Amino acid sequence: MDEITVVIADDHTIVRRGLRKIMEEARVKVIGEVSCGTDVVKMASELQPDVILMDIEMPEMDGIEATRKIKQENPSGRIVVLTMHEEKEYLFKAIKAGALGYVLKDRAPEELVETVKAASKGMSLLQPSMASEILKEFAEIEARKDEQFRLYSTLTIREKEILSHLTQGLSNKEIAKSLFISDKTVRNHLKNIFDKLHINDRTTAAVIAIRQGLA
Repeated sequence: MDEITVVIADDHTIVRRGLRKIMEEARVKVIGEVSCGTDVVKMASELQPDVILMDIEMPEMDGIEATRKIKQENPSGRIVVLTMHEEKEYLFKAIKAGALGYVLKDRAPEELVETVKAASKGMSLLQPSMASEILKEFAEIEARKDEQFRLYSTLTIREKEILSHLTQGLSNKEIAKSLFISDKTVRNHLKNIFDKLHINDRTTAAVIAIRQGLA
């Protein structure tokens, strides 16, 4: 098996030294260490490590933004976030930014090593509680989509026409002129649309219209 190469990004020297020892004992080669987000983005480009161990809270650029930038420059980059943050919002942000793994700093070294090895193969390895949170989030997203579609299906043909024009950034006056109706009629239609979709602004209405293929 080829040697796995890793870059460690953490702003605490003691943490980096501890991580290096854990990696080297597992026969994972540490080819670089950095203490800030901007440096890890640069090092990732220069060294092309198999895996990057990424802290979240770092100076100049946090680990989430650094992960996002690395993935933009190199979509195949493999990043494992190592942090003290248990809150699911950080987990979701890291995964959305492109991280393959998310490990808490209080976990056993063996778990971190296994996550790094999995990431080096392009696989994601999350502890069960985190995987459950992600599955719940996906389920909630799908439920919101289903509800949104149900509400959208209650709109009349004319209301859908209004929504379609809304996605083009047209004003009420422009919509009225295009559909040969009055400004007041457009306002009434928009009120009905907002009520049916349980929203209160044009931007959200336009987003829903785009998702439903009206743009």
